[in-house]
Amino acid sequence: HNGDGAPDLDPLDGGVQAECLFLLEAPGGKAVGSGFVSRNNPDETAKNFFQLNEQAGLPRGRTVVWNVVPWYVGTGTRIRAVTDADIQTSEPHLRELIRLLPGLRAVVLVGRKAQRVETIFERHPSCAVFKCPHPSPLSLNGRPEKRTEILGCLKAVAAHLATPTRS
Repeated sequence: HNGDGAPDLDPLDGGVQAECLFLLEAPGGKAVGSGFVSRNNPDETAKNFFQLNEQAGLPRGRTVVWNVVPWYVGTGTRIRAVTDADIQTSEPHLRELIRLLPGLRAVVLVGRKAQRVETIFERHPSCAVFKCPHPSPLSLNGRPEKRTEILGCLKAVAAHLATPTRS
């Protein structure tokens, strides 16, 4: 566990070998509890994300999941929305993470808050940027087209990773 209270990367994911970075908004209480940003955490968002990745055929070992704001923003009982100030404060941490991922070929900005950092990737022409809705129950419940949109995005990422890199 880092001193700043940010959960660690999931050891079941690709780590520094990852070619695809998923960026969500901020870790929820379950990530803080487990100590990992993981699609195996016991919450509906993680479960949805796990299932959608499986359906898209996106190999977990080629991906890593992180948050634009890597630490918990909220009180013990309730998470609050990420602010622009939170995003600015955490930007150096995101830049550091990108430096640790030399094989990065794709980044998926998951949800509107994550999509605010798109400009960070303008200096990484070898890295394709994808955007999709957040896989939270709030986003998906009652709107099946959102699930279809996420699945389409993940399939596009899988296809992108399946194409050989130009050396």
